[in-house]
Amino acid sequence: MEELDINNVNSVDYSDAKIVHLEGLEAVRVRPGMYIGKLGDGSQSDDGIYILFKEVIDNCIDEFRMKFGNKIDITADKTTITVRDYGRGIPQGAMVKAVSELHTGGKFDSEVFQKSVGMNGVGLKAVNALSSNFIVRSFREGKVKEVRFEKGVLLSETKLLPTTEQNGTYIEFTPDNSFGIFENYSINIEFLETMLRNYSYLNTGLVFNLNDKKFFSKNGLWDLLDESITAEPLYPIVHLKGEDIEIAFTHINQSREEYYSFVNGQHTIDGGTHQSAFKEIFAKTVKEFYGKNMEYADIRSGLVAAIYVAVQEPVFESQTKRKLNSPKINSKDPNSTTVLKFMGDFAIKEIDNFLHKNPIVADILLKKIQESEKERKAIATVTKTDKKRAQKIDMHNPKLRDCRTHFNDARGKDEDKDETCIFITEGDSASGSITKTRNANFQAVFSLRGKPLNSYGETKQIVYKNMEFNLLQAALNIEDGLDGLRYNKVIIATDADVDGMHIRLLLMTFFLQFFPDLIKKGHVYILQTPLFRVRNKKDTFYCYSEEEREEAIKKLGANPEITRFKGLGEINPDEFKTFIGKDMRLDRITLRKEDAVADMLGFYMGKNTRERQEFIVENLNIEAE
Repeated sequence: MEELDINNVNSVDYSDAKIVHLEGLEAVRVRPGMYIGKLGDGSQSDDGIYILFKEVIDNCIDEFRMKFGNKIDITADKTTITVRDYGRGIPQGAMVKAVSELHTGGKFDSEVFQKSVGMNGVGLKAVNALSSNFIVRSFREGKVKEVRFEKGVLLSETKLLPTTEQNGTYIEFTPDNSFGIFENYSINIEFLETMLRNYSYLNTGLVFNLNDKKFFSKNGLWDLLDESITAEPLYPIVHLKGEDIEIAFTHINQSREEYYSFVNGQHTIDGGTHQSAFKEIFAKTVKEFYGKNMEYADIRSGLVAAIYVAVQEPVFESQTKRKLNSPKINSKDPNSTTVLKFMGDFAIKEIDNFLHKNPIVADILLKKIQESEKERKAIATVTKTDKKRAQKIDMHNPKLRDCRTHFNDARGKDEDKDETCIFITEGDSASGSITKTRNANFQAVFSLRGKPLNSYGETKQIVYKNMEFNLLQAALNIEDGLDGLRYNKVIIATDADVDGMHIRLLLMTFFLQFFPDLIKKGHVYILQTPLFRVRNKKDTFYCYSEEEREEAIKKLGANPEITRFKGLGEINPDEFKTFIGKDMRLDRITLRKEDAVADMLGFYMGKNTRERQEFIVENLNIEAE
């Protein structure tokens, strides 16, 4: 290949032949990130295949919101998804255009679709373009029509045929696993369930049937908080509803704020103007109710809230719609009220009325605010030296071997955000092996010195006074919440023995006590490392269980060499490449209401030594039998 002389612009052939025109949906396939945000392999909840699913579901929900159809049937396996709604059905004459020509669709007519999520005429086209198989059937007034595509190219189109089926639309798609698109993907059904559960809270009366599960909500955001809160609420959930607005909130015994915000049908994971408006209005209203000199941070400490607003022509930060940017309730009307005023007109009146009518709740809330103020002032007494240590989040942190990319840097890209991770490990040998092997662009290492402190029952002051917790919080940059979180994945990497398990429990206790939202938002993982290496002169297998070891022995035949890894320090750096690379095995830590976190931590990490010993002995006896 002829080398390009970058010092000679004349060496670049910029002629008519270099002007490229992309036909049909080629643009989507060439630059998929412009249309769905990211690609991925299905291992993350915001990977592209779930964006495709969302685009299909959004259209079905828009039909329900326009009073057409109250049920959506979905089937899914590892590779293919089908969706059947019972709305009006895609107009059959324009059916091919509606799913294959960019910027063509009914969402441009605000009379046909009001306050919908899909506003740009791209949704189904992106699904079509990025699927190896895409089928659409429209049922309207006793007639059905079907069209089939492959990678955005029309394969077949039927004539109108008679049918007895109800009106609506059927879509089947198989995301394309071609190189450069969704390579080696696998659909995680749990991610689909989470999406549909959230949708049900926002669309009371709409039934979602996914495989053998049903998702339905009677009480909207009240149900969401009731099912999401992992600690006992200090007072019953407050549920306020108005036209195009809904709010639910309570307080729990934690210092962090926790929000679930939505616009039209979209879960705005990163918040936006509506969430910011609620936070300001809530704190201001409560402060004025009590008539005391309160800090907003103390008022919102421990607040858990769900917010929904309907917006005409919403403007989001990106195609993935994770954050609302609209300053007004109708972004195309210069005279429209602002989101802040809309929120204020409703929330100030309703929250103030509620507190006046419920003095018991008002007293509970006041006590919580006073406790938060006391804790804040206690933390403020931490010495300047300790605070300075907490602020050192770069290479000056002696525990941290940082990576080069941080997604909170304005120069960072979305794909950088997904890649960044930090391994929390114990011991010089293990951290040394990971450090030598890691991808220094995206992977950081934080080294523990022995077992961390059992933080159960401690106050927030311990985060600053304990050297390792202080530096870990600083490395993650989560002192003021997750907005500044520097790594997408926080990976606990310890030995698979008793001591390693104990370190895992101590770290999880720390996160559960002081940073539960880190776990709730899906950022904390356990690194799986192999227990055995089974090899002969030709092949090597790394086995994570006894079953995998036995399978490897069968494959290799007689007399393979078997090594039992006793700890991470025994795995040499070259081998570590296999375990912390693209295909590393991770177990995500989850947090659910039924986990009864307070009781669980009290039993396993508290001072009930005799009860715990009896439990261990009884279960050892069961195992022995």
